[in-house]
Amino acid sequence: MYDSHVHTPLCKHAEGSLTNYLAAAQKAGLNGLVFTDHNPMPAWFDPESRMPAEQLPLYHALVEQARAAAPAGFYVGLGLEADFHPGTESFVRQQLEAYPYDYVIGSVHFIGAWPFDHPRYKDEFERRDRMDVYADYYALVYAAAESGLYDAIGHLDLPKKFGHVPPEEAWDLVEGVLNVIRNADLALDVNTAGWRKPIGELYPAPRVLERAAELGIPVVLGSDAHKPGEVGWRFGDAVEILLQAGYREAWVYRGRKPEPYPLERA
Repeated sequence: MYDSHVHTPLCKHAEGSLTNYLAAAQKAGLNGLVFTDHNPMPAWFDPESRMPAEQLPLYHALVEQARAAAPAGFYVGLGLEADFHPGTESFVRQQLEAYPYDYVIGSVHFIGAWPFDHPRYKDEFERRDRMDVYADYYALVYAAAESGLYDAIGHLDLPKKFGHVPPEEAWDLVEGVLNVIRNADLALDVNTAGWRKPIGELYPAPRVLERAAELGIPVVLGSDAHKPGEVGWRFGDAVEILLQAGYREAWVYRGRKPEPYPLERA
């Protein structure tokens, strides 16, 4: 297995050296990992949670150093978790075209100016209708999937992070988003970080994964690790859910191209 969602201290809210992450992945019995730190964005966009543009070459160099230090046969990929925010598409596109990345996750962390998954601003949920939140969020995910920028969509049901589960009426929105993800030949980031959050549930939920499997949408395993001890977090549990949903393989990306590998119980 591969952990394809791993951060570094350059994002300002992670800890541990890249070699620490590498060692943790080997200890967990993984075949490789892909670093996907938060991409630089225009200077006005969320500067507290990402590297500035001038540090992007440093990020590349650090991943290349980790790749050189990895044992033979252990894959170290270079990727980004790239935000989708309306109006920044050309900025992100130029960034992604300027370097040979292996894998790019498209994630929505903001609804307008509201960073809805940030603990500091979670009280805003109490001032908004939950269906409106999910409608606004999935409209952005829909646009992200259609943008042509990404290989996979990150943590698809992220607004549930603090326990605000989607209302049943939101299912039609999920169906629409899954169909556009399928039509765009994108994968889903199956993200075990949800088990470390108040919701205590995988991203996306098992019900979503069952429908995604029916539609033939591929999956990529990721821990969303922000410290070495989180690498490969509960991958065994995630594999069990995926097998029950109907999946038999997952993908890892190299050079923006998917490579399938079988899902096997530990």
